[in-house]
Parts: sequence; structure tokens; C-alpha cells
Amino acid sequence: MKNNYTIGLFLAFTLGMLCKATAQQDPQFTQYMYNQKIINPAYATGNQQEINLGALYRSQWAGIEGAPKTASFFVHYPVNDRIELGLSFTNDDIGNVVTENNIYADFAYILPVSEQGKLSLGLKAGVTLFDANFDGFTLQSGGTDTDIAFRDNINQTFPNVGAGAFYYTDRFYAGLSAPNLLTTTHLENDNGVQSTGVQDIHLFLTSGYVMDLNDEIKLKPAFLLRGVKGAPLTLDLTANVLFNEKFEAGVAYRFGDAVSGLVNYRIAPNLRVGYAYDYTVNNLGNYNTGSHEIMLLFNIQSKVWDRGFDRSPRFF
Repeated sequence: MKNNYTIGLFLAFTLGMLCKATAQQDPQFTQYMYNQKIINPAYATGNQQEINLGALYRSQWAGIEGAPKTASFFVHYPVNDRIELGLSFTNDDIGNVVTENNIYADFAYILPVSEQGKLSLGLKAGVTLFDANFDGFTLQSGGTDTDIAFRDNINQTFPNVGAGAFYYTDRFYAGLSAPNLLTTTHLENDNGVQSTGVQDIHLFLTSGYVMDLNDEIKLKPAFLLRGVKGAPLTLDLTANVLFNEKFEAGVAYRFGDAVSGLVNYRIAPNLRVGYAYDYTVNNLGNYNTGSHEIMLLFNIQSKVWDRGFDRSPRFF
């Protein structure tokens, strides 16, 4: 039987932070600007007859046994100039012990509000599948039956809904969303032991802009502000530079948490790949070698790529 004492300590530490609402609950990505369908159901591109697909994989806090790993996939399609539909899936895993799967369908309705600007209003609905499997766990004090918190496996399903708004032009976007509006408790009070895992409502505010430095170079600043009850606001600032509509590189800073480097490359008219590395700047940085993130974007039936990336804010 594998000794999972280290994972157990890390798991207890992570869940303890969740109990105090000071750690992430919704998935966290450095390349969020390419994956906004996960956090905002109103996210829209307006690229008719083009199916947009994306995937992100994040290995957080490398070097810590049992550290979180997150994978997400989304697809969305503009049915017409007013309606976009989407599906998203996100898997969060901590040490192969605690797993959360989020499966959602999205609906967005787009309203022209000016000659260039559009306002999209969106709804998200789906389920969260939560699983905690302590089989094979060995604690320093003995088996899992010696600690009530690790005694029983947990398998629960929670319905959830979300909402958002997204304004965009060819050069600018701003979004406000709450992807989970129903609060749930994943682990409950058992025999006097106060467990953790409360899912609170998260609010996301995002914005970005494209600035032409010359005919071949574009500067793309962006930010994400996230808030949840009982925790400090989290702010991500990002500045990317796009060269010749193909290669992109940038830096990001998540206040009090990490400094990041980002790169991505358009290897085909309908395919873009990217990578991001986070260097932890808080005390946890003494125990890990950073976080790694891989991104893949793919389009099907693309008919508008000859106009370049300023056709859509998706590349944020």
C-alpha cells in the first residue's frame, strides 16, 4: 500500500485554505484570456460558420506531491449573428484523491449596441461532480479509520447555473460574470468534525485592448479581477505582444501569488498552441518549482482567418 502521508498533509493544507475561503475554488489559468468560455457564458466571437474549440492543461506547484492539476475543454459555435451556443468541461484533481468535474452548457444572445460594439448576455447551466476517494491512504498516525475526516469516501453531484455579460468590439472587450450562482457544501459536518469544501459565488471582471504599435506588432494588455466572499480580491495583469499575427509573447503578474511568462504560436491558419510558466512569489514558492500550463486552440470550418486576429477578441 502506497504511503500517502505527504499527499495527506498537502490535501489537508489545501482544504484548510478552502475552508477559510482564501484559496482558489474555481479553476485558475494564467492563459484565461484564451479560455473565457469557462468563466463567462456570454463570451462571444461573432465568427459565423466557425466552430471554436480550446483546451488548457495546468500543473500547479510542480514539485509538491499531490499538487493540483486542472484540465479544461470548451467548444462554442455562433448559430447566427445573435445566438452562440457552447459546452465546457473542467477537471480539477488534487493528488488523485479529491476530484471535481464541471460540465456546462452555455447560451449567449448578442445585441448590437453601436456601429462597432456588441453586448452579449449569457447563461450557463450544468452539474458539478465531486469525488473524494481515500482508499489506499496511509496516515502517519495509522490507517484512515483513525481520522474521521479521512474515513469515508464522498461522491456527490451538484446542479449549478451561471450568468454573464460581455461587451466587445474589434479592439476591446469587457466581461462580468458569475459562473456559479448556487452555493454548495462539498464536505459536511460529521460527528463534530467541521469539514471543508464550501463552493461560494465567484465574480469575474475581465477586460483587454489591442493597440497597434506598427503594421506588424500589436500590444495587448488585459486584466482579470476575481472576488469571492471572505477572501481578498485577486488581480491578474497581463501584457502580450503579437508579432505578424503569428507569434505572441508576454508577461503577467498575479498580485501576491506569481509572476508569469507566456508564449504562443499560430502554427496553421486554424491552430494555435501556447505555454505559460508561473513562478510563485509567496511563501509556497519555497516548496515548489512553479506552475506549467499548455494551451491549444482549434477552429473548424474557418472562413474569416484572412482578416487576421482582430476579427475576434478570442485571442485574448
